[in-house]
Amino acid sequence: MPFVLHSVPCLQDNYAYLLHDEETGATAVVDVPDAAPIQAALAQKGWQLSDILITHHHHDHIGGVEALRAETGARVWGAAADAHRLPPLDLALAQGDRVEIGSEAGRVLEVPGHTVGHIAFHFPDSKLAFTADSLMALGCGRLFEGSAEQMWDSLCKLMALPDDTLICSGHDYSSGNAAFAQSVDADNPDLRARIKGFDDARAAGQPMAQASLALEKATNPFLRAGDARMKAALGMADQGDGAVFAHLRQLKDAF
Repeated sequence: MPFVLHSVPCLQDNYAYLLHDEETGATAVVDVPDAAPIQAALAQKGWQLSDILITHHHHDHIGGVEALRAETGARVWGAAADAHRLPPLDLALAQGDRVEIGSEAGRVLEVPGHTVGHIAFHFPDSKLAFTADSLMALGCGRLFEGSAEQMWDSLCKLMALPDDTLICSGHDYSSGNAAFAQSVDADNPDLRARIKGFDDARAAGQPMAQASLALEKATNPFLRAGDARMKAALGMADQGDGAVFAHLRQLKDAF
């Protein structure tokens, strides 16, 4: 049975994600920007938190971990490579490691770029991937620590997941990301259709930080670095995919 997914807005534009396994009652949260909204959501749902999954060390993803652990006794999972700058870990993770939440098993993907120790979580049975600040809705994270080459490799790893995977990212940057995407990919009909639906989606309270991988591949300019039309539009028809990605990231940084 797939997880019940509940998105929890936190801080100004962050999202945490609750995953509830109805078969066993296990409940995990992916990232804890702030404990209070997550505690409120758990109480409203009547769920008991069993696990805390951390994607990376930035404070707006771990700021509420200790308070939530103290309240619930939940196990904390995070990257072994970043253990020195994360809250104390009960389980330290690396590429390919298995993550069991209730009756479902997921796996860890190392996705450096935004930070060098960033990880993502993929749960194939529920068709969910939690990518935080690596692959984002219509964008990708800034390269605060890693290189463009690392981030492109990470995005390629994520693009290899099934197209029907729901990508759950860490922030709603959709407006700014959409404006940039239009600036470099204005003739993309899939992009125009996606942006046209933004206002209605927001009005309906839909989480703007989530989209299928298929939609991201069709509309996210950073995932289209290997597309011949994108390369031509940028005047980089003879350049490698990684070089095109690096150029797009530089353009976005200055946008």
